[in-house]
Amino acid sequence: MITKKKSDKTKNVSVTFALPGDAANESVAIVGDFNNWDEGKHLMTKDKKSGEWKKNVQLKPGRYEFRYLVDGTRWENDGEADGSAPTPFFSENSVIEL
Repeated sequence: MITKKKSDKTKNVSVTFALPGDAANESVAIVGDFNNWDEGKHLMTKDKKSGEWKKNVQLKPGRYEFRYLVDGTRWENDGEADGSAPTPFFSENSVIEL
């Protein structure tokens, strides 16, 4: 699930990425063009109450491509993203538009 909330104070958008708890055993990273595809920049944490993997990211308005790196080995897209885009690696990235 992806939720978006515009900031009243800045032009940024607060984006919360969430995946079900059973989506990963050990780790989930959000990797995209907004963090230069850095696998260590936006690591999700598992919420103790809901059991979901979550991460909040502040982004400027625009269009971004991303994927989830699950357990350090498996790339996954978000079915609730705003769209998808082909990659030169014969796969697709998720797209979010803010």
